[in-house]
Amino acid sequence: MKAVILAGGKGTRLSTLSQDIPKPMVPIGDKPLLEHQVDLLKRYGITEITIITGHLSSVIEEYFGAGTNHGVTIKYFVEHKPMGTTGGLKELENEFKDDFILFYGDVMLDMDLNTLIRFHHERKGLATLVLHPNDHPHDSDLVELDEEQRIFAFHPKPHDPHRYYHNMVNAALYVLSPKIFAHIQKGKKADFGKDIFPAIYESEGLFGYPTTEYLKDVGTPDRLAKVTKDFHSGRIERFNRKHKRAAIFIDRDGVIVQKVNLLHKVKDIELFPFSGEAICRINASEYLAVVVTNQSVIARGLCSLEELDEIHKKMETLLGKEGAKLDGIYFCPHHPEKGFPNERMEYKIVCDCRKPSTGMILQATKQFNIDLSRSVIIGDSFRDIECGKNAGIQTIGVRTGDGSKKLSSKPDHIADNILEAVTMFLK
Repeated sequence: MKAVILAGGKGTRLSTLSQDIPKPMVPIGDKPLLEHQVDLLKRYGITEITIITGHLSSVIEEYFGAGTNHGVTIKYFVEHKPMGTTGGLKELENEFKDDFILFYGDVMLDMDLNTLIRFHHERKGLATLVLHPNDHPHDSDLVELDEEQRIFAFHPKPHDPHRYYHNMVNAALYVLSPKIFAHIQKGKKADFGKDIFPAIYESEGLFGYPTTEYLKDVGTPDRLAKVTKDFHSGRIERFNRKHKRAAIFIDRDGVIVQKVNLLHKVKDIELFPFSGEAICRINASEYLAVVVTNQSVIARGLCSLEELDEIHKKMETLLGKEGAKLDGIYFCPHHPEKGFPNERMEYKIVCDCRKPSTGMILQATKQFNIDLSRSVIIGDSFRDIECGKNAGIQTIGVRTGDGSKKLSSKPDHIADNILEAVTMFLK
């Protein structure tokens, strides 16, 4: 597989930090950001690289040359006027007969490219977009996925203030089929995220690859400082999926959101005032924040899957406004007891996902490569605590919601609420 890196940006928001060098050449640790990207590609056997340059292109060419000293082969294409993220690429159409990977030169990243590429080949789509939650979804371009991880909606910023959205952000890293060139107009300035993908997702196979691995742009001095700090701490490398990460599993009702019996209406969901800060503290750590919640309202016929999805969109939107993000939301729609009006019989089964069973935790563990030996569950009921015990992880009961009363198994710790529980655990 070949790679393309878009490295023509001026870096105007970085001010004097990139006055004499193009933005992709800002130093991260002991080498330029662009060299980190080249090294990552080489690590995964991708050694044929084309760099599309523009502003101060000579600085990049003089540093990398033909790529020989870096163990790769590098070609260059210079844009003499800005053409967005697609214009320069269109000029190289004849260079790509097979699928290729596209990086943005201002994004610091470390991720398992083999797993990403395998995902793309299995889906056989026109494009795979790397997606992730972030701490500022309100000013990010968002997408929505179906159960097959096919993209069925784009929500470019600014967003409709009267709607709720999943925190699923376009991370600006793509695996593309050469068929993408048919949708790019030669000589016209355009952007993949704003112009191309939103125009073709309904007719073409566009898929999303959600990840919790490290991808962060260095477009501002504050972001550059954060990325530099993360590099020196080793956080960037540790977030690669090849390394196991621990998780803080969290029940939803009575823990993150205020307890409402059989909550099934969007208007009824309300965060506890301390939930945003608690999730932010998890995000600042190296733990994943993963919700695991029983939702028998589906089996009982109280709401549809689409209505439950809107409830989760509202929860993510409210958390996003506080700078907090969830890495995953897993729910069980089943309920084994029968005899309720309007119940849906297809969900009235004994399953392995309804807590205290561990199916949701195991599903998350597989997706995120979670180290259960270092993980914990925070909940307010006996189902949460027994689920944690069954999964072999630590358990913390909270006094909100059901109050961790009538527990058949004693939790490892008790806390007043999720904020106290997170603080306790991280210490």
